[in-house]
Amino acid sequence: MSEDQVTVRRAVEADEAALLGIELTAWDASSGFPSLTPADRTSFFTERSGPEAHLVAEEDGVVLGYIRLQDKYTFPEGSGVLSVNGLAVAEKARGRGIGSILLTAVTDEAGRRGAHKISLHVHATNAAARRLYERHGYVVEGTHPREFLIEGAYVDSLDLAKYI
Repeated sequence: MSEDQVTVRRAVEADEAALLGIELTAWDASSGFPSLTPADRTSFFTERSGPEAHLVAEEDGVVLGYIRLQDKYTFPEGSGVLSVNGLAVAEKARGRGIGSILLTAVTDEAGRRGAHKISLHVHATNAAARRLYERHGYVVEGTHPREFLIEGAYVDSLDLAKYI
């Protein structure tokens, strides 16, 4: 697969089943919150996070991954700061640059929206995601030691940001 065969578009309601399938298999204790991805979950989109908040990468009509981009703040003083609140790639598509394609698309979308900053959180234990974000210009803004207790172990949370 070459990068030019993958397209990125805004999600639509019809993507829900594919996105839920990715969501349910994308996370483990090093990268996500096991309590938020129960196997009996039946929907991907929520009232706060509908199709309009997601960009999807696809190839030949097959959804390969998604990125969720939302306003970080709801008040005027925080305008221009967006937040990546999820990035996941289907297991079969990992290692193909889909995460990079989605991060590039998010930067482009943020520019179209007139944003000056994109922020995100990542588990300190998620080394692959941290490397990906750093390659795309994200820098650590803060560390929250022992932020989460996941499967009996404390996990630090990192705040990363990219200025555009």
